[in-house]
Amino acid sequence: MEFPRFLLGDNTDYPDAIFVVHTQFPRFIINLQDDEVEWLEDFDKNDEEELQNEAENLIKEASEFYDREVERYQE
Repeated sequence: MEFPRFLLGDNTDYPDAIFVVHTQFPRFIINLQDDEVEWLEDFDKNDEEELQNEAENLIKEASEFYDREVERYQE
């Protein structure tokens, strides 16, 4: 099964949270309410440098995805 690159997540136990799931490597879940990121991958020392370089772009893309989705719901 193929998943979209980003998914919105919702949970009534966290009513103020806005979760975005990144489904491709490196997989992560970000809560846009507080920008807390939970990585779903195990990284070794070699991966950490690449991850630091890519993380900022991925988090920005996750925020842009959320903004686009909200705009589409409002239409």
